[in-house]
Amino acid sequence: MPRVIDLRSPAAVWKEQDVIEGRKVDTFVTILLTTGCWWSAKKGCLMCGYNADSSPKVTEEHLRTQLSKAMERYGGEPMVKIYTSGSFLDENEIPLSFREEVFRTFGDAERILFESRAEFVTPSALDGLDRRSEVAIGLESANEEVLRKCVRKGFTVDDYRRAAEALNAAGIPLRTYLLLKPPFLTERAAVEDAVASIAYSSRFSESVSVNPVNVQRGTVVESLFRRGDYRPPWLWSLVEVLRRGSELSQCRLMSSPSGGGTVRGVHNCDACDRKILEAVQRFSFEQKIEDLDGLECGCRDEWTTLMDVQGTMGTTVDVGRHLSNELEFD
Repeated sequence: MPRVIDLRSPAAVWKEQDVIEGRKVDTFVTILLTTGCWWSAKKGCLMCGYNADSSPKVTEEHLRTQLSKAMERYGGEPMVKIYTSGSFLDENEIPLSFREEVFRTFGDAERILFESRAEFVTPSALDGLDRRSEVAIGLESANEEVLRKCVRKGFTVDDYRRAAEALNAAGIPLRTYLLLKPPFLTERAAVEDAVASIAYSSRFSESVSVNPVNVQRGTVVESLFRRGDYRPPWLWSLVEVLRRGSELSQCRLMSSPSGGGTVRGVHNCDACDRKILEAVQRFSFEQKIEDLDGLECGCRDEWTTLMDVQGTMGTTVDVGRHLSNELEFD
């Protein structure tokens, strides 16, 4: 039965906590249902299924109604996050007039975070942008080969750097998203890639968020998962990345895993998942490495053995026998 989408209601609304300049604050979050990500319509990232919450029929009037409904649950939280299926700075997805209406609507908020692909983050796009803005960019990996073959991101590391430098020059905070374990990487290679990507991206960022891959419906990753060719990362790997990354990072390092503790998300075993996820959350807010201490479970031996074995194999991208020609692009 086809899924029915209500074009006049936001895809989701919820509340959580985040950080503004070192302060933990209440945060209001909404996902607006838009026309969707242009890159997803063309080829798309291998792990991303967010375009399911989009429709080519969405109009600016629909967006205004969605915003009005979302505001019914707004309680004056200092931080607001406005997510879409694509890029808030893509004027084909979010018209400039509606973007300005969003800022007016949340006039009392201290910080308004939204996401954009790197190609839309230009000096002209940032000129006159609301001073409360924070822009999040999904770099995913600072390795060009990983970005092209394992993520199929559609832009380069240099594109990210250019966008990051434009944000830095404009004095607009940047949150960088990195992936932990995109497809076609071993567990060991995924950890090494994430640590190296933290070292690179933290130079430009106010915060770096490590996002373990979760298996979303209708994606290439789900196809690999269903046939037994992909396992989401271990929570031990996430702890390792945060530990090592914290020594290299020049900014706040965080992680808020989607689907954590489930078979489709980052997980270890049923016995320790919750304890480790809670430790990761504490670390993300407090930035105290000791929050990641004392996390023991019998399944750690299995993870350690896996990492040791894969370490003898090297940590290069294993794409040759997995990646078919139709997944590659110029």
